[in-house]
Amino acid sequence: MSERIVSYVAMGAGAINQRRHLPEIHKHANSKLVALCDPNEARAKEIAAHYDIPYFTDHKEMLAKVDSDAAVVGTPNALHAPQTIDAHNAGRHVLVEKPMATTREDAKAMIAARDKSGKFLMIGMNQRLMPPHVAAKEILDSGKLGKILTYETNFKHPGADGWSVDGIESWFFKKELAGMGVCGDLGIHKADLMRYLTGDEFAKIGGFVKTLAKRYPDGSPVEVDDNAFLECEMASGAIGSVHISWTNFGRIGDNGTRLFCENGVMRIGEEGDWADGVMVDYRGGRKERIKAGAMATNEKQTDSGVAAMLTHSILTNTPPEISGEEGYKALNVVITGIEAAAEGVIKTIG
Repeated sequence: MSERIVSYVAMGAGAINQRRHLPEIHKHANSKLVALCDPNEARAKEIAAHYDIPYFTDHKEMLAKVDSDAAVVGTPNALHAPQTIDAHNAGRHVLVEKPMATTREDAKAMIAARDKSGKFLMIGMNQRLMPPHVAAKEILDSGKLGKILTYETNFKHPGADGWSVDGIESWFFKKELAGMGVCGDLGIHKADLMRYLTGDEFAKIGGFVKTLAKRYPDGSPVEVDDNAFLECEMASGAIGSVHISWTNFGRIGDNGTRLFCENGVMRIGEEGDWADGVMVDYRGGRKERIKAGAMATNEKQTDSGVAAMLTHSILTNTPPEISGEEGYKALNVVITGIEAAAEGVIKTIG
């Protein structure tokens, strides 16, 4: 790899940039932060001072005044599309948080802006990079387990109010800025992960998307979903369930997946001693146990590998694996699931 340093400007000084993208860019041997913007000037100033970089309150001004190779967009969901498009139009590669957009149309516009710019667009869907999932993918691709028949996958924790620097007052709970709730926060991860693990596409989806427990300080329900239970059919005919929740109160987060296959059962991210591992029980009694490495949680951050992937792509001039197209496919699954739940039907994913 080239020894050239990839320079990044950052949009957003909230939790995802503070705890993940900025530290990962800063510590990487081949990348550096050169500027930061956030409309909250006090927050922008504080975080920028930590990295000894200039700060702005307007992303367009930053893009015009600061030269960089790339931009990382870690802002409210509704801002992902316009800020990504602005960055591409300014000649930057872009790493944007998930969900890449709040509508299919915006996601397509982002991909079009990327194509026009000739730069890379990468979506921060880091589940497929977590060591247990990488190890599981290798086993599944080996063919030892045979055809996947069914699956169950969960992503549950107490809620985005425990993650966001603004708590329950966060943009996560405001429809205009978030677009969707737990489906956009956690469901998008599971849509991408199951496409990655199975090598299959979602074909049909239905289920329930609800606001069950999250409340604003005045006691009124939040504007977005806090729970979803989705039933899915894959193009191969395999069927599965996706359970996502912001109301896993009193428990450590559940990010587990089980795949039931022709030749055995695979369990990934089980609670307890095997939260960071893969367990396979084959027909006939043979067992395989792999301690793969840490599964990142809100409480225990590990290097996601996301910024490193884009840095590598830029240095080697190779498109990132988690591209705009991959982001669009995951977004389309989630949006179709929300639509199906609202209509009380099973919908085909186009």
